[in-house]
Amino acid sequence: MELKKIHISDIGKVVTGKTPRTSIVENYGGDIPFLTPSDDLSYKSVPKTGKTLTEQGLNEVKNCLLPPHSVCVSCIGTDLGKVVMTSEPTITNQQFNSIIPNRRFDADFVYYLMTLVGKELNYLSKTSTAVPIINKSSFSNYEVEVPDLETQEKIASILSSLDSKIELNRRINDNLEAMAKQLYDYWFVQFDFPDENGKPYKSSGGKMVWDKRLKREIPLLWKAKIVEEVADVYNGATPSTVNELNYGGDIVWITPKDLSDQKQKFVYQGERNISQVGYDSCSTHLLPSNTILMSSRAPIGLLAIAKTELCTNQGFKSFVSKSKNIATYLYYYLQYHITQIEQLGTGTTFKEVSREDILKFPMLKPSDNVLDLWEEIVSALNDRQLEIQKENENLTKQRDELLPLLMNGQVSVNYDLADD
Repeated sequence: MELKKIHISDIGKVVTGKTPRTSIVENYGGDIPFLTPSDDLSYKSVPKTGKTLTEQGLNEVKNCLLPPHSVCVSCIGTDLGKVVMTSEPTITNQQFNSIIPNRRFDADFVYYLMTLVGKELNYLSKTSTAVPIINKSSFSNYEVEVPDLETQEKIASILSSLDSKIELNRRINDNLEAMAKQLYDYWFVQFDFPDENGKPYKSSGGKMVWDKRLKREIPLLWKAKIVEEVADVYNGATPSTVNELNYGGDIVWITPKDLSDQKQKFVYQGERNISQVGYDSCSTHLLPSNTILMSSRAPIGLLAIAKTELCTNQGFKSFVSKSKNIATYLYYYLQYHITQIEQLGTGTTFKEVSREDILKFPMLKPSDNVLDLWEEIVSALNDRQLEIQKENENLTKQRDELLPLLMNGQVSVNYDLADD
C-alpha cells in the first residue's frame, strides 16, 4: 500500500470552535448541538450534547458551524486527543479543532486516522510541563501518511463494521438499562409493584402508611432504614506509590478514573493492579462480587457494580449488601438519590462525602417478597448487559489492534474479519 505524506490541513478545512457568550441566557437551550469535552467522547458519532444553542447563539459563532461528517479532535486538557464525528450541524467550543474533509478524503477514514493522531498528540502533550494544548497552527501542520481514496474507503469499511456492532450493542444495553430504571420507578417511586394478586399495589388501593423518618407515605410492611442497616460500607486506600513492589500483582484495584474512563455499569478490571504486599500495606478491603462502588470525591456519584473480587482507592465508598436480594435495589436507590448524596459533600479543596454520613443516609427497604421478585427480574437484565459489555470490550480491542495495522499497510484491506 502506497502512502503519501501530507499535513492535516491538506485533508480539509480546519475549524477551531468558539463559545457564544454565556452571559446571554438566550444563546442556549435551542436545537443546535454544542459539543464540549464534558460530553461523552467515547462514541464515534457525537452523542446527545449536554448543552445546545439557539439560533441567536449560533449567529455569534456561525463561522464555526460544522456540517455532518466533520471530525472533531479535543486539543486541550486531560481529554486531549479524543475524537468524534458529527452526524448533524454542530458547534464545538474552543477546545476542539475540527476537520471538514474535502472530496479527496473519506470522512470515516479521517475519523480513524485522527484517533491514531489523537493518541500521538496526547503522548506529546504529556511530555510538556505546560498545560496540555495543541493550537490550530500546530494541529494543521501535523504530518500524517494517507493512502489513495479507494484504499481509504476499504479501510474505513472494515473498521466501521466493528464500530457499527459496538454501537448496536450500546443501544441494546441502553434499552435494557431504561427498562430497569422504568421498573424501579413503577415499583419504588410510584409504589405500583405487583401485590400478591399480581395487581399494581397503590393504584389498586394498597394500604399506605405515613413514615416520620422518610416524611412520606410508604406501603404497609415496608420499613424506613438507614444504609448501615442494609449494607456494610467500606473506605478504600492507596498503597505507597514509592514502593514498586506494591503494584503489578493479581489484586484488582479500582480508582474513580477507571469508572470515568470506562463509563460502564459493571467493573472487573482497573488500569493498575496491586500486589499482596501492596494490599497488606494499606487499609483497603477486598470486596466481594456484587459490591456497589460509589465515588465519594472528585467526582462524587460515579456508580458501578463489581463483578469480581476487588479493592478500591480512597475515592470510593463501597457497599456490601447484608442480604442477597438487596444489592441491585441498592444500586438503583443510590442512583435515584445521587443528588441528595452529593449535597452531603464537604471540603474546601474538593468535596467529599464521609463514611459516617453515608451510613446514616435514609433508606427505604421494601418487603422481602417484592425485593425477591425485583432481584429475579433485574438480575436477568444485568446478566445480559454484562455479556454485551464484555463482547463490546472484545470488539473494541480487535478494532484498536487492527487500526494501526490497516493504516500502515501491515494488514491488507482485503482482510476478512471472518478469518480472525
